[in-house]
Amino acid sequence: MSNDFLGDRKAGLEDAFFAQQDAILRRRLGEKDETNARREALSVVSGIKDDAVLDKLLAQNVTGATLAALSLVPLVVVAWADGSLDAKERSAILAGAEQAGLGKEHASYQLFEGWLARKPPPELVATWREYVSALSATLTDDARQALKSELLGRARAVAEAAGGFMGMGQKVSAAEAAVLGELEQAFVA
Repeated sequence: MSNDFLGDRKAGLEDAFFAQQDAILRRRLGEKDETNARREALSVVSGIKDDAVLDKLLAQNVTGATLAALSLVPLVVVAWADGSLDAKERSAILAGAEQAGLGKEHASYQLFEGWLARKPPPELVATWREYVSALSATLTDDARQALKSELLGRARAVAEAAGGFMGMGQKVSAAEAAVLGELEQAFVA
């Protein structure tokens, strides 16, 4: 009877051990499945097929919902080029956001508001460049030029919003012009 008792205990310990190991494996598989699902959803929305670029976007918490906000990075970066964001630039950025369909009800609006409150980190700009570069590779020349014109046109409008004095003089500062030039390089196929 003591052998039965020990055998039962042994079986119970083994069951508990393997149940715990199974739970760990299931959790890891679930996390991997979730990451793959998020990567696939982002790929569908963005058109990007490169897993490395998608993983970098995911690492920056970019999802299909935040993709619209990511398209507004150039506006924000240009506005912060001189180290501050003034009221005219803020208004121009909000107008650009509205044109892109990013209203207060949009899931990405809080993220976008954070970029208006404080300068985005350089990693975000680098991720944006990689995103646009990867996306550009999937587009025809005409589509790439249209995207470039749309995004950089809105960014230039932000740069011009606070420029000049009483409507005269240079509307785009040297710092803003440099940022616009850097952003344009992301569209090179």
